[in-house]
Amino acid sequence: MSAPLCFVAMPSGRRQGAGDVAIDFDAVYAELIEPAIALAGMKPLRSADEPAATIDAAAFEWLLLCEYAVADLTLATPNDFYRLGVRAALRPTRTVAVFARSGRPIRFDAEALLALPYTLLPDGHPAKAEEERGAIAARLQQAIHAQPAHGVFQLTEDFRDVQRLKTDVFRERVAYSEQIKARLAAARRMGADAVREVATSLDRPIAVTEAGIVIDLLLSYRAVSAWNDMIALVPQMAPPLAASVMVQEQLAFALNRAGHDQEAEALLEGLIARRGASSETCSLLGRVYKDRWQAAVEAGDPERARDLIDKAIGAYRRGFESDWRDAYPGINVVTLMELREPPDPQREALLPVVRYAVERRIAAGKPDYWDYASRLELAVLGRDEAAARQTLADALGAVREPWEPESTARNLLLIREARERRGEPTRWAAEIEAALKARATR
Repeated sequence: MSAPLCFVAMPSGRRQGAGDVAIDFDAVYAELIEPAIALAGMKPLRSADEPAATIDAAAFEWLLLCEYAVADLTLATPNDFYRLGVRAALRPTRTVAVFARSGRPIRFDAEALLALPYTLLPDGHPAKAEEERGAIAARLQQAIHAQPAHGVFQLTEDFRDVQRLKTDVFRERVAYSEQIKARLAAARRMGADAVREVATSLDRPIAVTEAGIVIDLLLSYRAVSAWNDMIALVPQMAPPLAASVMVQEQLAFALNRAGHDQEAEALLEGLIARRGASSETCSLLGRVYKDRWQAAVEAGDPERARDLIDKAIGAYRRGFESDWRDAYPGINVVTLMELREPPDPQREALLPVVRYAVERRIAAGKPDYWDYASRLELAVLGRDEAAARQTLADALGAVREPWEPESTARNLLLIREARERRGEPTRWAAEIEAALKARATR
């Protein structure tokens, strides 16, 4: 599992402090702050070390996106305190402030920030580096165990609604270039090459491009099934954005679709270990196992197939139990229980719970494709032809990206094939499946 990023906001080079002391901030970083961050088990990311440091908006995004931060207030300006204030409001327990004792007087209540002082030698180097780096490391360790705070980048890091919705609502909730947003919207209708053309026309490297544009580009690649482009885009991002939950989940999604299922599994397991189970992360992991199960079935390996379908059921069930509002992992649980040989009898107890979650989402007034698709799949599972045909129209009308009806058709195909093997007629279900496939290719 990769170490968490710790952003360092501080000056660089030699700067004049109070009196005759010229503070060597590079020495302070190298001898005090960088080792303290490493001692705390984190990876330092200093603004002065990166191209984004010259672009204020990008550096500000880094400060907000990094899980942890160290801010040197020795020569802080009002603008620096503003940025620190925003950071403290969003992640109050995950920011460590430091200052030089012999720097200029801080016109701020450093005690209220619990800021840690450090001492300097006459040459501007740290005087008590070993002792004081231990204090900084201890404060960072405390931050690791503190409760995470609500942040402005909640769509990428701390989204409080149903997890799968964060990519759906991204464009309406995040402010960024309307021109690029419109160009990407048009490109998605034209295909992968058009999206790539927008990407190559951006006037800045991806690492220093506005986060909203980068995320929209990632999701645009997803919309046109350009999995390798999604994978290639992530390493180009600013490290804090690349490490965010939303980007890591989308990377795992693309890796699995591109056939790199082991990498996808490791990434998702790491996210769960670091952040805890969520309906979205567990659903993506369930999909990895589900795809492997299908491969085992096609390869004629029933023992491996049985183990993998149980793993998939377990992952989806964990996701559903982490948030009962999200019916997406729930519908996958009951579908896979139906596909299991023999079918899992527990599905009968879960079906009404999943159905309730779906109906509450639809009744809330903003149903999306997956809500209708889940209702459709429940109707097929319940052998309710009339309800399935009625919901099909709603689902087809709510399609946003071609892979959505393709995914639902695939699930219905699996259900139909399982029932046909048991001697059950499924003609009407095949017609619904064909309508979804036709919509996917349009």
